[in-house]
Amino acid sequence: MKVIKYNIYKNIAIIGLIAMFFSCTNSKKEVQDFLADKNLPIAIGKDIYHVYKDSGRITSKLITPLLQDFTNRKEHPYNKFPKGIKIITIEKNGDSTTIIGDFALTYNKTRISEIRDNVVIINHADNSKLETNQLFWDQNEKYLFTEDGFRLTTETSIINGFGFESRQDLSKWVAKDITGEVETKDDDL
Repeated sequence: MKVIKYNIYKNIAIIGLIAMFFSCTNSKKEVQDFLADKNLPIAIGKDIYHVYKDSGRITSKLITPLLQDFTNRKEHPYNKFPKGIKIITIEKNGDSTTIIGDFALTYNKTRISEIRDNVVIINHADNSKLETNQLFWDQNEKYLFTEDGFRLTTETSIINGFGFESRQDLSKWVAKDITGEVETKDDDL
């Protein structure tokens, strides 16, 4: 009698387990939708060092201690860098520009990034540096701008102001509401 009861309990347990396994069939889309509804990332990366290449040539490097991937959003997929970001862009001629910030959001559809808090952009070839608290970077157009306060330091000038836009290598810039001394050449006028 004990053996029959044992076999009955064993069979009930096996049937229960099989039913449980077949009832847990969430698709990848269902899981992504659940995470999007709860405002959770679909992936988290720590200590990221990513190298971008085009035709075998390194074009940029991305370094961050934490990446949160929210690309499961239907309307505005994005990546979040809550602990800071460092981007190094490398031009065909070898010149490089470094962009550093304490926080960043990158929107995948538009390829526009918002970088905030202690933002520093350094053009190593021209020895120029831009400092601000908020910056928008259009990666498609290789263009950056801010309406926040900024300080631009070049070899000959230190310019402070509110509102700045330029190419991502800090060339061909427009500064608004500025103070400071600016040295110009006759061909710049």
